[in-house]
Amino acid sequence: MRHQKMLAGTLMLALAVAASGSPPPAYAQEGAAGGEWRAYGGDNGATKYSPLDQIDATNVAELQVAWSRPTVDPSILAVAPDLAFSNANRATPLMVDGVVYAPNAVGLVEAWDPATGETIWVQEPVGDGPAAYRGAGHRGIAYWTDGTERRIIAHRGEWLYALDPATGAAIASFGDGGRVDLKTGLAEGARYRWGGAPTVVRDVIVVGQSMGDTFFTKEAIRGDVRAFDVRTGELRWVFHTIPQAGEPGTETWGDGSWEYSGHAPVWSLFAADEELGYVYMPTSSATNDMYGGHRPGDNLYSQSIVCVDAETGERIWHYQLVHHGLWDYDIPAAPILADITVDGRDIQAVVQVTKQAFAFVFDRVTGEPVWPIEERPVPQSATPGEATSPTQPFPTKPPAFDRQGATVENLIDFTPELRAEALEIVERYTIGPMFTPPSVRGNGPNDNQGTIQLPGSQGGADIQGAALDPETGYLYIPSITSPFVADIIEGNPDRTNLAYIKGRRQWIGGPRGLPLFKPPYGRITAIDLNAGEIVWMVPNGWGPHDHPAIADLNLGRLGTPGRPGPLLTKTLLFIGEGSNVGIEAGGRVMDGMPLDIVTNYGEPWFRAYDKRTGDVVWEMELEAGTTGVPMTYLHQGKQYVVVPIGGRDVPGQWVALSLP
Repeated sequence: MRHQKMLAGTLMLALAVAASGSPPPAYAQEGAAGGEWRAYGGDNGATKYSPLDQIDATNVAELQVAWSRPTVDPSILAVAPDLAFSNANRATPLMVDGVVYAPNAVGLVEAWDPATGETIWVQEPVGDGPAAYRGAGHRGIAYWTDGTERRIIAHRGEWLYALDPATGAAIASFGDGGRVDLKTGLAEGARYRWGGAPTVVRDVIVVGQSMGDTFFTKEAIRGDVRAFDVRTGELRWVFHTIPQAGEPGTETWGDGSWEYSGHAPVWSLFAADEELGYVYMPTSSATNDMYGGHRPGDNLYSQSIVCVDAETGERIWHYQLVHHGLWDYDIPAAPILADITVDGRDIQAVVQVTKQAFAFVFDRVTGEPVWPIEERPVPQSATPGEATSPTQPFPTKPPAFDRQGATVENLIDFTPELRAEALEIVERYTIGPMFTPPSVRGNGPNDNQGTIQLPGSQGGADIQGAALDPETGYLYIPSITSPFVADIIEGNPDRTNLAYIKGRRQWIGGPRGLPLFKPPYGRITAIDLNAGEIVWMVPNGWGPHDHPAIADLNLGRLGTPGRPGPLLTKTLLFIGEGSNVGIEAGGRVMDGMPLDIVTNYGEPWFRAYDKRTGDVVWEMELEAGTTGVPMTYLHQGKQYVVVPIGGRDVPGQWVALSLP
């Protein structure tokens, strides 16, 4: 196979499974158990599912705020009153053994009472004085136990910690006095940061890393994945996301470009199957993410799903979802484990949602696609020195879950006048089907301004991922329809050795401040993974339905282009609309998005949908939009739903909802 390789041992295991007539027991995809929430996604299979049903359609309208909690404990601010931190509360808490745990807005772990939100303990920083508290938040932590010992696994800055769940104290036998330098195993001079959450499987801690996407040289540091021993903190293995000498995959890097190319980290989240002992890794783009003339070939393992042995880091199988990436189509979300039945055959599956708005479904043991994946011809680049892949992978099932292609057919058409204005806007741009390459932006007022890309760099799907019902095999995917301009410019030899670098990457709007393309602009899609078919799709939020140019059309919900995380229970799908905080980055509005658009990027509504039909059964306006994935737990006989929120002008917090 061109893009997939499998080890012989895995094939033998697959044959043994087939001979038994049914898959072996699997525990990573059954959702959160026992009324707790022990992993970022509810379980290591990233299902974001809990079978709790105390809150259902008959009483969800009675939900009220039980407690709320700021993202930095007041005890910290008493010591460091001038401490600065973001309102973007990305963290999803854990609930284990009657205690809730989460990283705060400066990266320290806090523990609190599930019923009241009152503080139990706060992790002490290393160092003295207010400066020791400076740090950044991230998405989550991990929990580990062998039945005797218990540990909270957390990262902060360049350090990995093992904490006592009862006290928050560092466990001295882990690493150097309770912490491990996360630069261990990286190239000399590498820095470390990550916004994700560790995954613990078979006594190893697996971590990714975040890397900047501003490129000025073709040489860069690799985004290798590493694993550490959960007891000792010792480095267990390193997986090279760009293969090195003697490793399979170097042949996909022309001109020996594997030697100097970098990035391709797992900046999002992992999934793992404890029973199989496998970790599933979604990788991102290699240097440079919009021009690849210096790295000919398909460029493994960039923008791939890679399965490795959790104990050794040995690659079991992989599948590349974007060849020779130029579109910033990083694989953005945790893979999701699902046990499904297709044409009478039981399959242990793994599903990967993508920015392209595809859900790729594989046998998670063998890596074989559950339904055929076709290599289809795509537009080719006209940029000098670029050599685009002639084809890209398209799954035959399930269908795409969001709009694809910056084409005339997809332009806004609420009225003939708006369609005409949209056509006028796109005259100065390159447009075309999905995978139309970035184009060189000219300097003249009438020159080409770049390629309009749909989906844009924010998706389709993104870090918020999807949720899976393990009982029905239904997958629920929030996504957005949001284009951006993929423009590149010639590199200045005084500043870069890249022939071309990314340009302004601007968000592009449509006529009179409306979006350029047809709605929904934010949507939720339910897919039956047993059949590979869409069951329903609904807009998430009202969107610009009351805009003066279209208010008289009474269009109903058009959807809001936020990035909300889903939570699935026995009968309900809980989801917000995202938030307007965190859209700014590096002193500029992300993808050139105007401030008035940013302000409305994610309304403060939190809803419950009937997961069978997509009907809204309840909604509540919170103080701000949702910034992370909600979670749920049962404590002293009462079910709680905890929602991370925050806004441009609203401090981050966790809000807990429960019945009276």
